[in-house]
Amino acid sequence: MGRRPWREISAKNREDPERAARIEAGARAMLLVSALTKLRESRDMTQTELASALDVSQARVSRLERQDDLYLSTLAEYVRAIGGELRVSVVFPDETVELVAARD
Repeated sequence: MGRRPWREISAKNREDPERAARIEAGARAMLLVSALTKLRESRDMTQTELASALDVSQARVSRLERQDDLYLSTLAEYVRAIGGELRVSVVFPDETVELVAARD
């Protein structure tokens, strides 16, 4: 397969709604993974320390940080373990509604 210009590849992706949606979902997942790792690191916590707080293995923390789809309860537990509180908001043009994350 020969090289193709990026503009050709990009145009093909924009023309196919399913492909564009998959790319968008993948990009969101990468941002979530990056955000969780940065959150933990900003609290000066290692994966091992977080694993201890969550009572799971370090390998499980690593998988959580690479996972592209988390339950809200799992995310809330992760955030609580690093000292925070998860808040979920639904934002409409005319109002913002705060939702409550599931508690254990």
